[in-house]
Amino acid sequence: MTYHHTGIPVFEKLDDMIFIEPLKVWITEADKHPYKVEFLYFEPDSPMAAAIQDETHVAYIVEDIEKALQGKSVLWPVTTFPTMKIAFVYDGGIPVEYVQLV
Repeated sequence: MTYHHTGIPVFEKLDDMIFIEPLKVWITEADKHPYKVEFLYFEPDSPMAAAIQDETHVAYIVEDIEKALQGKSVLWPVTTFPTMKIAFVYDGGIPVEYVQLV
């Protein structure tokens, strides 16, 4: 696994956020932050797990997302986007996001 970003929930939308429709979340681009921080603002009807909405998460690039999920407590199943697949687990006392680039 390779570190990708740290995601921090916020309580109001920030400038330059992008809306991710299926997840009903607004995000900043971690690649534009000097410390690879992604800020997230969740719409009230976001389907994502409470732990993802309420807690900071750490994200890692994985080679095989299905393999990485094996034996883990899955918070959010694999969701496929044009350039990546993502999933969240609860591991080591925190939410962890796995990102597989496609």
